[in-house]
Amino acid sequence: MKNFGIRIDPMAIADIQKITIWYNQKQKMLGKSFQDTTIKQISKLAKAPNSYAIHYNEIRCMLVKKFPYMVHFYINEKLGFVEVLAVISTHRSPKIWEVKTERN
Repeated sequence: MKNFGIRIDPMAIADIQKITIWYNQKQKMLGKSFQDTTIKQISKLAKAPNSYAIHYNEIRCMLVKKFPYMVHFYINEKLGFVEVLAVISTHRSPKIWEVKTERN
């Protein structure tokens, strides 16, 4: 089984940064915990991205442990990489997911 490269879209990086700031405002170091957990889980996508179900339009989702967020990503089998498109609250409408993770 081959390892996939990982690309994180600038919008997904912005999502992680905004959520980190929000959690840090709620409780000291909670944002860092969110960020560390999210990045650690994203790095695991390199080994087994296909183990996550397709939710819509070839977009797969991975729940962030201990936090109500999902990492939305696409697997480019041909080029051998996983592209993280967004990190979105599980409380948001699924319509937001589809709009935010639209690929051009």
